[in-house]
Amino acid sequence: MKLVRFGAMGSEKPGLVDSSGILRDLSAHVDDITGAVLDDATLDRLRALDAASLPAVGGDPRYGCPVGHIGKYMCIGLNYRDHAEEAGMAIPEHPILFMKANSAISGPFDPVVIPRGSQKSDWEIELGVVIGKPAKYVSEADALDYVAGYTVCNDVSERHFQLELSGNWTKGKSCDTFGPTGPWLVTRDEIPDPQALNVWCDVNGTRMQDGNTKTMIFTVAEIVSHLSQLCTLQPGDVISTGTPPGVGMGQKPPRYLKAGDVMELGIDGLGTMRQDVSEDV
Repeated sequence: MKLVRFGAMGSEKPGLVDSSGILRDLSAHVDDITGAVLDDATLDRLRALDAASLPAVGGDPRYGCPVGHIGKYMCIGLNYRDHAEEAGMAIPEHPILFMKANSAISGPFDPVVIPRGSQKSDWEIELGVVIGKPAKYVSEADALDYVAGYTVCNDVSERHFQLELSGNWTKGKSCDTFGPTGPWLVTRDEIPDPQALNVWCDVNGTRMQDGNTKTMIFTVAEIVSHLSQLCTLQPGDVISTGTPPGVGMGQKPPRYLKAGDVMELGIDGLGTMRQDVSEDV
């Protein structure tokens, strides 16, 4: 099942995309796609609906982030060995955690706006994991049972802010529009193995990143289990699980985003998204 949120920013409605690719309105059945409706029982109820009987949505509505009212947007750094090597950083012994401010979250086709003072804005295609029920002290063996589904994330990063303005990586990750997410949340029953997904990112039509989640240092199950030892993961929390090599920082010479660039990103079974790049003047 592909769950979406559509409509103007701040006024999104819940929906699903049926097997024919038609957007259907779920407003008569849930108020929104938030952590409150991501438990197994509610997802089973929505899955049992006759999709063809739901109102079709006409026109070309904006798609928002597929999860509303996110509590925590957690990110894992250097989770692909070859990306850590291209960044010149040590292979981590444990998952590296940083947070992305919720004010950075945007829809999958919303523009990315380079902030004032930016010198090194960069792209990062990532598998997003959406939590479906409270997870605390869960084992790796049980961890995927706590996942509602998966989505596509672009962990847009300003490397000067991240690495050269002393402090936490969050500085370079939390600029407005730096968290495009979507286009939909695909429930976990449709993704039997999250460690077997091709991930890719094109910039201006050129393939920059071309990886597979099988090369993650820490699997989704390991990440969910590890984070649940540190804090309770709540329904609707999003975990962005790291990026494969091919980011702008790793190019020789480095290549960074500028106004007019176009990013297109996708993951097997999870859809594609696109962001036009502009500058904040």
